[in-house]
Amino acid sequence: MGEPFLLTPGPLTTSFAVKQAMLKDWGSWDGDFRAMTADMRSRLLDLLGPQKDQFECVPMQGSGSYLVEAMLGTLVPRDGKLLVLANGAYGLRAARTMEVIGRACHLLDKGDYLPPRGAEVAAILADDPAITHVLAIHCETSSGILNPVAEISEATYGAGRKLLIDSMSAFGAVPMEPHQIRYEALVSSANKCIEGVPGFGFAMVRHSALVAARGNCHSLSLDLHAQWETMEKSGQWRFTPPTHVVAAFLEALKAHAAEGGVAARGARYANNRDVMVKGMRELGFETLLDERWLSPIIVTFFCPADERFEFARFYGLMKDKGFIIYPGKLTVVDSFRIGCIGQMDEAIMCRVVGAARESLEEMGVTSAAPPAAALEERKKLNA
Repeated sequence: MGEPFLLTPGPLTTSFAVKQAMLKDWGSWDGDFRAMTADMRSRLLDLLGPQKDQFECVPMQGSGSYLVEAMLGTLVPRDGKLLVLANGAYGLRAARTMEVIGRACHLLDKGDYLPPRGAEVAAILADDPAITHVLAIHCETSSGILNPVAEISEATYGAGRKLLIDSMSAFGAVPMEPHQIRYEALVSSANKCIEGVPGFGFAMVRHSALVAARGNCHSLSLDLHAQWETMEKSGQWRFTPPTHVVAAFLEALKAHAAEGGVAARGARYANNRDVMVKGMRELGFETLLDERWLSPIIVTFFCPADERFEFARFYGLMKDKGFIIYPGKLTVVDSFRIGCIGQMDEAIMCRVVGAARESLEEMGVTSAAPPAAALEERKKLNA
């Protein structure tokens, strides 16, 4: 349609059918829209697999950060304490959220990208019996790392605590079935791997945890229990819902199922990543992460050492060729990111590599190899 492809972790490139679904106005109180909400909640629960009946789906207005705050404020008791596992911006934002809402928090800050490991979690929990919950970031898009949530879950429940997961950028493409990985709740957003548009997110909460959370939330608007209770009684959202966004998301959910569900969506994204990474490496670019830690969501590349490389110009040249990439978030070395999710396949990713090649040529960059300091930084992860 003449739009640039969004090579970002969301918002992302959506299908024409998803866009078209937003052309009709809906009454938030009307029976047709209430039926849409019920259908959406049911379809999302189906993605959890065999233990879906133990969970409730609670959609909530706002961006992903709203949903993280709603989950923490609703499910962490006022006298509880949260262990936040941070290896990027979103873990740090969760810790800041706890500070703002006045709940106790222990922050494990692993820096820009080093993954939190199960043994570290177990040691912290053994030393601090006041911790009641642990928060893990499933895919930390600051670096593109897929964190080891399975071993984190084992350590958490082995110590008798409860796990909450920010799966904002992974749910729908990376399996999160509770019979395989135990957790109390996860949150995600409409504009990520389901390939909807921004406007709301959703929490998948264990029924027992949600029932126990009545009256716990610090916020009127972000109370997951109150939102769930209202939906169960009337089928309506408590406050004005993003009706057009819900309609688009339902269309995206149908497309997700038609593609083959989580496994097929994840396979397409992983293939996008592999094709793109192979091509970029052939140009001389180096990834921050090795294959073990690469997510199928977004990939961080080191900026070339060549003094003629300037990211702002590279960004502009890529945009001129139809691709919007993402600035890096590393504090230690210069980097940029390329997303693998959205309405894209390997043919598009080949075009991305071609656009990168042409952009380097236009800049006069003869080598995309990173500075030695970047490679030294990467050794820390390998160690």
